[in-house]
Amino acid sequence: MKIPMARPLFDDETREALLEVLDSGRLAQGPRVLEFEERFAEWAQVPFAIAVSNGTAALLLSLMALEIGPGDEVITTPFTFVATANAVLFPGARPVFADVLPSTLNLDPEAVEQRITPRTRAILLVHLYGNPCEIDAFVELAERYGLALIEDAAQAHGALYRGQPVGSFGIGCFSFYATKNMTTGEGGMITTRNPQLARRLRMLRDHGQSNKYVHEILGLNFRMTELQAVLGIGQLKHIDAWNARRRAIAEFYNRHLRRVRPVKTTPNSTSVYHLYTVRMDPGLRDAVRERLQQAWIETGIHYPTPVHRQPLYQRLGYNESLPVAEKAAHEVLSLPIHPALQDEELHHVVEQVNAAIEELEGG
Repeated sequence: MKIPMARPLFDDETREALLEVLDSGRLAQGPRVLEFEERFAEWAQVPFAIAVSNGTAALLLSLMALEIGPGDEVITTPFTFVATANAVLFPGARPVFADVLPSTLNLDPEAVEQRITPRTRAILLVHLYGNPCEIDAFVELAERYGLALIEDAAQAHGALYRGQPVGSFGIGCFSFYATKNMTTGEGGMITTRNPQLARRLRMLRDHGQSNKYVHEILGLNFRMTELQAVLGIGQLKHIDAWNARRRAIAEFYNRHLRRVRPVKTTPNSTSVYHLYTVRMDPGLRDAVRERLQQAWIETGIHYPTPVHRQPLYQRLGYNESLPVAEKAAHEVLSLPIHPALQDEELHHVVEQVNAAIEELEGG
């Protein structure tokens, strides 16, 4: 049987709650969404959480709420899923890419500072693979230069930096896509400490409505459904235990995998290991991945092409060299990690990885 990269889990109580919503006839944004927002805000240690239709919507609405648009620049990472940068393009702003740290592959604070110009409006972090960025450095940069701080926490539900949840330092943007640490199939959440920003975000996700049929600003339809909210409420009950299991799996990999270089975690942080990613020389990486596929072990490459090298961004004139991100793209390999992974499956993955490397490298 194939060992997958991810496997979502749902309990019987959640299944029953889904049927209750279906029977109620109230499927669009309603009381379950409000309950999910309240529970998520408490869990994330912020006063406000705004549920939206997906993680990309969370990013886009955050930029819109800050009134970032044509002529503005947002500094972000090239080593991420393309949605992070695309969200900057949609309101007419320009993504500016800074290179990443070779240890964690998270955004490099020194590289970010070198990219700041009078047009810079925000820093858009990505807590890659569930591992927090060096947030202190970015908070200091944002305060010194008068910039907004947006945290793309799509892979980092429950991750901590100095004991504080990610998404509570700036504007937090979470995704509940099917493979995330917690899922609603699709869905997203925005977290903030700013009441005015929260009010604006709630209007922006619902056609600019402040009250029913009272439209104060130009908005979009990025609402969450009651069905998604029910899934989210159920997932919140288990997320801390699931994250603990992910950390235990990562620790097992760290102890028993040989001849690989795990992507490091940030000091003073607690990762939630959305992905467990190692680095190998490119030829070896691809050969090991093929061997694992033959052994029915799913792997991933996150990410094979940095954003600034994507065809879209090449057409837009992005031609700078970001060597750390470009090198990482040829070396990273993600192994199965999810709370449903059984111990025997975990041992099998380790055995197959070690055996493949020994055979391919000799000795």
